[in-house]
Amino acid sequence: MSFQSFPYGNESPYLDGQVLVAMPGMMEETFARSVIYVCAHSAEGAMGIILNRPAANVNMPDLLVQLEIVPEPERIRLPQRVGQMQVLMGGPVETSRGFVLHSPDFHIPQSTLPIDDSVCLTATIDILRAIAAGIGPKNAVLALGYAGWGAGQLELELQANGWLNCPADAELIFNTAADVRYEMALRRIGIEPAMLSMEAGHA
Repeated sequence: MSFQSFPYGNESPYLDGQVLVAMPGMMEETFARSVIYVCAHSAEGAMGIILNRPAANVNMPDLLVQLEIVPEPERIRLPQRVGQMQVLMGGPVETSRGFVLHSPDFHIPQSTLPIDDSVCLTATIDILRAIAAGIGPKNAVLALGYAGWGAGQLELELQANGWLNCPADAELIFNTAADVRYEMALRRIGIEPAMLSMEAGHA
């Protein structure tokens, strides 16, 4: 896993800080029933983190040991909340890179990108060192990889009704189980998931 600079700048508001919810007609398997937090969106393209795909057989203490942030014998001394921190498959692009969505109580100059009042994105390994030491952000999720769109691509998918969108909030990102985020996001838009499924069946 590597941590580098962000693939896109945050030059325009667009859908930054919004959540995309895949419509039932989304044909691409990677994004079917996905909930994506949009981190950056400009005329150059967009990038976001899938919020409802837990990484299989991966947990935060294991990753910290693999990255040699903590030695194996010290793993038992990690703060309890480190073991509870979610690890997600953030998208199909650069899955060896790590991206941490976190609360704004932690900031690394030139590395942390504030997205809105309640969510920041940091992609340097220093944030994992801080989390392991118990001095990181209060709330955080780690995503491996990201979802990316080229210039105008996301706009075309929105026009084709591939996605619904709504404002995000910290509760959805940090305090909701991954497997219920899709239903919760739909309800926040005002849609009952069961009704959406029925309509898709009659399409």
